[in-house]
Amino acid sequence: MDTNMSAGKSIDLVIMREATEGFYPDRNMTEGWGEVMPSPDMALSIRKITRHCSERIARRAFELAMTRRKKVTAIHKANSFHMTDGLFLDVVRDVAKEFPEVELDDLLVDASTAHLVRNPERFDVLVATNFYGDIISDLASELSGSLGLAGSMMASDHYCCAQAQHGSAPDIEGQDKANPVSMILSVAMLIEWMGERHNKQDLITAAKAMVTAVDATLENPINRTADLGGQLGCKAFSQAVADTLAAS
Repeated sequence: MDTNMSAGKSIDLVIMREATEGFYPDRNMTEGWGEVMPSPDMALSIRKITRHCSERIARRAFELAMTRRKKVTAIHKANSFHMTDGLFLDVVRDVAKEFPEVELDDLLVDASTAHLVRNPERFDVLVATNFYGDIISDLASELSGSLGLAGSMMASDHYCCAQAQHGSAPDIEGQDKANPVSMILSVAMLIEWMGERHNKQDLITAAKAMVTAVDATLENPINRTADLGGQLGCKAFSQAVADTLAAS
């Protein structure tokens, strides 16, 4: 998420969300869903947290923080989920020992929402399990001005996929209303990831140019989409970004 302004506050943060387990039952089982209904009046959901996946996302968070402002905030609810969130938090603290230059703090997920609204400047890189990361990423995006403004990608050690942070918007499909910023920035993140992975400076330069073009386009209120108080549709805004990029 690039720097944006919300109620006069600067937001410049990245949320590192573990995306392969947690309270997402379809990702917890070898076969089928991790939910059962022993009776029509009772439903149970199974949550899986592993040391391997927690360490993987924590390490990437600290590596990223080393290139930014050198601060990581672990988001958890270990006071209630003693074993699962406790394991996640223990692993983050273990990884932190390998990065003495990076400051580590932690927040309960409920408290983190209040801090994001009141004092977003305190955050640099936030690392969270799947479900918590899903919630706080939507909150942070909306605080920046719109759910349609934040770029995101899903990356493993070998593969990467760009996707709009907010997911799909089937209720406005085909109506030329969607804000394309999230998708454009997500593609830029993917291109930058490819450039860094394959040592292609031209890809890194192209990605940064895309981000700059989006920022420059949004500076003019005339160019904004409806969710930002403007009049442009998805196609017209995308064309405005392309024109800005071509003129740079």
